[in-house]
Amino acid sequence: MAKPKTFYVCNECGAESPQWFGKCPACGTYNSLEEQISIQSSVDVPSRGGVSSWQSTQTNGKSHSKPAKARASLTFDQITDRQIARWESGYEELDRVLGGGVVPGSMVLIGGDPGIGKSTLLLQVSNQLAQKYRILYVTGEESGQQVKLRASRLGVSKTLSVVNEEKVAVVVDTTLPIDPDSIGADLYVLPETDLEEILREIDSLKPNVAVIDSIQTVFFPALTSAPGSVAQVRECTAALMKVAKHEDVTMLIVGHVTKEGAIAGPKVLEHLVDTVLYFEGDRFASHRLLRTVKNRFGATHEIGIFEMVAEGLREVSNPSELFLGNRDDPAPGTAIVVACEGTRPIVVELQALVSPTSYPSPRRAGTGVDYNRLVQILAVLEKRVGIPMSKLDSYVASAGGLNVEEPAVDLGIAIAIVASFRDRIVDPGTVLIGEVGLGGQVRSVSQMELRLKEAAKLGFKRAIVPKGTKFPDLNIEILPVSKVIDAIIAAIPHQELTADDLEPDEEE
Repeated sequence: MAKPKTFYVCNECGAESPQWFGKCPACGTYNSLEEQISIQSSVDVPSRGGVSSWQSTQTNGKSHSKPAKARASLTFDQITDRQIARWESGYEELDRVLGGGVVPGSMVLIGGDPGIGKSTLLLQVSNQLAQKYRILYVTGEESGQQVKLRASRLGVSKTLSVVNEEKVAVVVDTTLPIDPDSIGADLYVLPETDLEEILREIDSLKPNVAVIDSIQTVFFPALTSAPGSVAQVRECTAALMKVAKHEDVTMLIVGHVTKEGAIAGPKVLEHLVDTVLYFEGDRFASHRLLRTVKNRFGATHEIGIFEMVAEGLREVSNPSELFLGNRDDPAPGTAIVVACEGTRPIVVELQALVSPTSYPSPRRAGTGVDYNRLVQILAVLEKRVGIPMSKLDSYVASAGGLNVEEPAVDLGIAIAIVASFRDRIVDPGTVLIGEVGLGGQVRSVSQMELRLKEAAKLGFKRAIVPKGTKFPDLNIEILPVSKVIDAIIAAIPHQELTADDLEPDEEE
């Protein structure tokens, strides 16, 4: 068998090179050459002369060809309709980000930082799906004993035998509410990294779902490149994709995220798979976010929220309570906003702190908010409202560290900053929704009805929203405003002076 030929292609300009260079000879970009395999096509393509002669015969004014007839293509009327029945994964948060459930024969890529919980999530999902379907869990990073050790902690395995040098210890752990008779009913574990062995096992076992953990450890022996390289990852994913489509096997693939935030270095896998999910979270926080980046079977930018506990990942049914502070004891400089992630509204508390600066230039810092929009809002407050933000340090953060970067939270950021500057408390029963323009106006945002329904469900009494928008009849008071200054007057109540406030202090 002839050895496949390799060449290198620049991912910036597309120039080809027979050997690898640290710097692209064409565009001069460093570390941009990627290894690719030359594939010999089995179809004979006519030569350049043959193609030009065929074109010349068609343009002579006399065509001797046969009437037009399709060889393999079909019209929409000839394509049969087939209703795709999605499978329930056992977790509503995962079904939400997938667009309603697992699609048979699809390929789903789950990426995330190391240790974020990708293997834990897939092992729990595999156990739920194994109650009805045959599951193959391919692990290339751990041995079967290590997978069983995690399965025992998660309640996926009824008993676990740990072999030591001295004795054999049996650990029983069924902490999750799962039927003991059906735990791991049809779940098979394969510790293997060879792609050919994995494909043979899939062909022999014929599973409904195959989990690959992870794609960076799988290698194709015919390629000379190391496992985890661009060529290996792309060719192995393409081979698994072919099996998924032909054999109607659902593939769940784990892809590690590099320092630059990309899956397997360059994003060579996202265009191959059907769905791309990112597992996000702060290592100092217990909650995890499963975000949809690409989905051919549903909407994108959907999120599912989980909480990491001792028994694994647990769903968060009401995420607004997780990202909402204590409403009984409000503090100055806080405001409540309603952010939308896909089709899910989430009520989030924003916190702001404004203090005089001791540096020539003030500091601006934002956690969970867009830094560029924060600087823009600070400039609007100084120009249109008259607050000297150029002499003040400003810090804004979202409760729980949730990223709320959409324009609908601009009004909440502005009100929180003003409340911190004046040391006032915003009414804890008020939510703020709106985009702040450069002229100081409050602009309308999308999905207003969905946001107001979520606020009314959580017991909020008032909502400050942009003026000129039609609102549904809900059990919540609507205060439409057109300017930021109007929103400040409506959100921050006037503080009445008492007799104690007029008495001089002992120091004075």
